[in-house]
Amino acid sequence: MIEDFKGKTAVLTGAGSGFGLECARIGARLGMNLVLVDVQQDALDQAAAEMQAAGASVLARRVDVASAEQMESLAAAVKAQFGAPHFVFNNAGVGSGGLIWENSVTDWEWVLGVNVWGVVHGVRLFTPMMLEAAAQDPAYRGHIVNTASMAGLLNPPNMGVYNVSKHAVVSLTETLYQDLSLVTDQVGASVLCPFFVATGISQSHRNRPDALKAGKPTRSQLIGQAMSDKAVGSGKVTAADVAQKVFDAIAANQFYIYSHPKAIQSVQTRLEDVLQARNPTDPFIDKPEIGAGLKAALRAI
Repeated sequence: MIEDFKGKTAVLTGAGSGFGLECARIGARLGMNLVLVDVQQDALDQAAAEMQAAGASVLARRVDVASAEQMESLAAAVKAQFGAPHFVFNNAGVGSGGLIWENSVTDWEWVLGVNVWGVVHGVRLFTPMMLEAAAQDPAYRGHIVNTASMAGLLNPPNMGVYNVSKHAVVSLTETLYQDLSLVTDQVGASVLCPFFVATGISQSHRNRPDALKAGKPTRSQLIGQAMSDKAVGSGKVTAADVAQKVFDAIAANQFYIYSHPKAIQSVQTRLEDVLQARNPTDPFIDKPEIGAGLKAALRAI
């Protein structure tokens, strides 16, 4: 159980918007030291100014989390300024859709680079620092939160690259939890699996590196983008709501964090498919009009 956050240090990737920004706001209110990380400089500057105005001690760094070198430099800077962090939010993420065979090599490299390698780097660099701090101080408590998605527990069609990346994050974090439990009782882990929440991820192509720019989007990608924009934009659960759930989960040492607990029914259906070795259930069985519309749009290509 972690009850006192004051004076503790949190590293937050994707801190310029969405869940990262809202978690930073909670951290500032709780009197935490904040390491704000984002690839978008203007959003990062705004977040840093806001947290400093709220009284937080802030280290702000523009970092591409897919880069091993940039993440290693970040980890060194964190250790130099604050020592080992108590909390790491590996939250940075990007989205990309379309029929899975239509995704380009650069689509895969971009999404897996941020969504998977970003988490890998956060775990491999900060966990040893946290374990060292725990070994030196019996009172030390730490926690790592990796942001996955309900797409890490399901496989919705026309968004395969994203699904693959988020399944990897769930697997990585479940393994992290088990590995940590073997060596310490002082550092925990959680995986955040949000459903459709307005965070800006549907517009993440705004920060796509020039070296990984896509060509002209395929029709399936345009259809997927439109569906994602509509679903994310109509979400009634806010990023602030989810951020509070994250802090509550850390305090309670709760592993799975859901923004929409009712969506778990779909996970149960998928697991029943696996257990019974039956073909995957139609993901639109409860909303057939959406499935029919998607099928008609794709078959009209």
